[in-house]
Order: sequence, then C-alpha cells, then structure tokens
Amino acid sequence: MNRKSFLGKTAILGATALLPLSSFSMFAKSKYKMGLQLYSINEDMIKDTIGTLKALKAMGYEDFETFGFDSEKGTYYGFKASEFKKILEDLQLTASSGHYGFSTYLDKPNDDLHRFVDQCIKGALTLNMKYITWPWIAPEQRTIDNFKLMSTKLNIIGEQVSKAGLGFAYHNHDFEFIDHDGVNGYDIILSETDASLVKLQMDMYWVMHSSKLSPKELIAKQPGRYVMWHIKDMDKVTRDYTELGKGSINYAEILPDPIESGLKFYYLEQGGNFKIDAMKSAADNAGYFKKHLQQYL
Repeated sequence: MNRKSFLGKTAILGATALLPLSSFSMFAKSKYKMGLQLYSINEDMIKDTIGTLKALKAMGYEDFETFGFDSEKGTYYGFKASEFKKILEDLQLTASSGHYGFSTYLDKPNDDLHRFVDQCIKGALTLNMKYITWPWIAPEQRTIDNFKLMSTKLNIIGEQVSKAGLGFAYHNHDFEFIDHDGVNGYDIILSETDASLVKLQMDMYWVMHSSKLSPKELIAKQPGRYVMWHIKDMDKVTRDYTELGKGSINYAEILPDPIESGLKFYYLEQGGNFKIDAMKSAADNAGYFKKHLQQYL
C-alpha cells in the first residue's frame, strides 16, 4: 500500500470513529434473519404455500417457524418434508424451528412419545431445522400435577432431540404464569427441567400480558437459556393481539439483550385480531419491525 492510499484509508477510519453509535446501522447488517411464525398466516399457507412464501419474502422475511406438521404423513402444509425443503431452498428461505403437537402425548406412554418425537426429528432434520419446539397444552391439562409431568416429558424429549443433533425448546403462553397457591407452571418448568436439554422460547406478548416479571427479569434469572423469541403487540383496550406499533408494548424499551438471552432466532407473530387480514398484518409488522426495532438485533 502506498503512502497516499494509506493516508486515505486512515482518514476514513478516523472520520468513522467520530460518528455516533447509531450511524453504524448504515454499515452493519443485522446478525439475525427476520423471522415469522407461520401460524400467523396458516390459512394462506394451506391455500397457496408457494405463493404465500413468495409474498412473505417480498416483505423481507427470510426465516420461518413452521406449524401443523403431520407426523403420520411426514408433511408440512401438504408437502412431504423433502418437497417443502426444496420449496424453501428454491426461494432462498429457511425454517429454523417448528411447533409440534406434543400435548396429546402428555399422558401417553413414553414409547408412544418416543415414536412421535422420532417422526418430528426426521421432519426437522430434512428441513435443516435447528430447533423442535413444544408450543402448547390444552386447557384441561393445565394443572400443577401436569406441569410436573410435562417437565419430566420435556427432559425426555430434550435428551432424544439432543442426541439427534437438534435443539429443543418450550414456548410459553399466559397459563404458565397463573398462580396455584403461590406456585405457577412456569416456575415448575424452569426448576424441574434440565437447562442443557430444554431451552426456552419466550413469547414476549404473553410475558407482558400475564407474568409478574418482565422479559429482561426472566432472562436475568436464567441467562443463555432463551434461545428464541416471539414478538407481537397487545391491543391497548382489549389486550388481544394487534399489529406492531399499534399496541401497548414498547419493544424499544423491553427488548432484552440478545447475547444475555442466548438468542439464536426470533419470529414475528400475530395469530389473530387482524385489522384487515393475516397477510396485510404480516406486511405491516415487517415494515414496522424493520423501521423501528431491527436495529436492536
């Protein structure tokens, strides 16, 4: 490098050092792909999978979390796992996690559960997923005894999934935070599952809706365990879902430190109460997130 070239590069570096931190957003690319939980637009995915994925890509989504895996057929949205993988690859998209229907196996023999988990693993590996996620239990299952039983099942699944080279996580709603004589389901899950086998997917809407602790406070209690986030807003009056920026959750204030969280992937989600329809809400959420929140990730 000659002296003139060296001085020119030095001047650029010096000027860059004087810029405010916010200016670096012009130079730095987000570490994370913008993700969407496909439950948000499930009907559209079923009606026109390829057309819907193309539209979502145009909105800026790059990564997805699947919903509705058919374990008997090995299909996602009616496509064999290998076919759905090809669709994603052709569109240069990824699916890093999936929500799988574990709740029906809560009170079934472990052999039945093992077979179901094996089917989920095969589907997830075909799609090059990184995580398999337990998303929900039915209302009649939400007892303290069942939270303890579920914690045992979570550890069993986590071990099986880990041996397959995948991660396993639990996704919260509101019911885990309901007190039963001073105890709640989420505390049981946190204390009775192996943190090395069972990671956590934090739904920030439900944390803000029902938990006594904020997302930051929850993560401070178990740093590194919250490997995935769900991000959606809360209607100011009804407390139902709403589009980002129209509700009561100020994500610029409540978003935790992704490094402390252990964050690997995040997914925008709405799941209902759309102003117009699901796809318009997906577009509005993407636009708001890119403009106001992506800088934090």
